[in-house]
Amino acid sequence: MRSVRLLPVLMALSVVPVSGADLSGTMQVAGKPTENAVVWLEVAHPPAAVQTTRVVLDQRNLTFNPHVLVVRVGTTVDFPNNDKVFHNVFSFRDGKKFDLGMYPKGVSKKLVFDRPGLARLFCNIHPNMAAYVLAVDSPYFAISNERGTFSITGVPPGTYTYHAWRPGGQPLSGSVTVDGNHSFEVNW
Repeated sequence: MRSVRLLPVLMALSVVPVSGADLSGTMQVAGKPTENAVVWLEVAHPPAAVQTTRVVLDQRNLTFNPHVLVVRVGTTVDFPNNDKVFHNVFSFRDGKKFDLGMYPKGVSKKLVFDRPGLARLFCNIHPNMAAYVLAVDSPYFAISNERGTFSITGVPPGTYTYHAWRPGGQPLSGSVTVDGNHSFEVNW
């Protein structure tokens, strides 16, 4: 297990008004901020997921956008093809295994991520296209932005096991106590 250093919160971002604390911080690799790193808190009995917004992993300019997507288990993800060419979205190795087949511009296919795990996505027509969808069984998760910062809102007080993952890095786990608005650093 990896320990974290708790720091005072200078600014907590709140996306949705909820009860509980804000847990924010930074993700770093060798002391430098890292983008597209995911952190989530382990919850013994997570409430059922209710999807209220459309979740999209777009295909445009021969890339997947976003490069890393984190969702709750049970989330439906749309895979629209907004490129001028055919694409194929598949994942055969880890997590959710699927193959959406080839489809043209203007078509969108949907897929439910029904179990926890990491799906590495590729297009069999364009070998340079790659992305990740990480499905977590927790309502408390975030992904770091270009400054390496993240925020998880509405976390009930308590001690949690956290997990962190980033493309090309080893997963990390540790413990964090939430008893108010806190910030912590995850370091690879």
